[in-house]
Amino acid sequence: MLQIGQFNTLEVINQVPFGYYLEGGDFGEILLSNHEAPTDCEIGSKLVVFVYQNSDDRLVATFKKPLAQVNECAYLQVVSVNDVGAFVDWGLDKDLLVPYSEQDFPMSEGLSYVVFVFFDENTGRLAASTRYRAFLNEMSTDFIPKQAVDLLICAHSEMGYKAVINGTHLGLIFKDEVFKPLRFGDRLPGFIKHIREDGKIDLCFQFHDDHARKDLSEQIIDDLIAHDGISTLTDKSPANEITKRFNVSKGAYKKAIGALYKQKRILLDKSKITLVNE
Repeated sequence: MLQIGQFNTLEVINQVPFGYYLEGGDFGEILLSNHEAPTDCEIGSKLVVFVYQNSDDRLVATFKKPLAQVNECAYLQVVSVNDVGAFVDWGLDKDLLVPYSEQDFPMSEGLSYVVFVFFDENTGRLAASTRYRAFLNEMSTDFIPKQAVDLLICAHSEMGYKAVINGTHLGLIFKDEVFKPLRFGDRLPGFIKHIREDGKIDLCFQFHDDHARKDLSEQIIDDLIAHDGISTLTDKSPANEITKRFNVSKGAYKKAIGALYKQKRILLDKSKITLVNE
């Protein structure tokens, strides 16, 4: 069955002066305009096309790939606002509406937001929403701690940042897990840190267990070897300098060099770290 807001494989059933009609089943004929059609298009051809409504609310087909399909999230810019809502650019000829009823907070022209694209059964139209909880699950038993996941930063709260997990769930990254600036729309690899008793999901970008510290310790040793056994990156260095070199938090770095010092593999003073020759 044809899926509006997604790619479909449709057969060409008729040719007209302005384009081709594709078989849309219960939805009737779907227009593919001449400027969209491939040069070898003919009746009987089967085409993989994206189906959506044009400005006249008529179903049309395109080979263009939108920035998000139905049931997906994307970081999209508002191009206009009127009395029905905000319109975002999703890469197609017709902009996508975020109705006021689907805005968790007022949206402004020129700014970008993470939105969820959905098919509105009540209106029969495609739309988008910033009310993520209505579409994404905040609780799960499907994930396990330390599982690698893909994250999309979508919102900020007093506790930290909200992120979309694998496009299906919502989780929280606490402030103390954030060691570099985050921006809405950032797509980053991360991990499931913890599943709470209520099923809600805590996230992180790195682990502070013994295995992670061991890996970081070896990175620090390799860095010292590459710099003739001396580094000016100490536990007093700015957090952003530590993150830039090792992609870890200052806290994780301090624990790693503390462990190396206890192992007598490095010497520490206020201005530098020195590798102990073994």
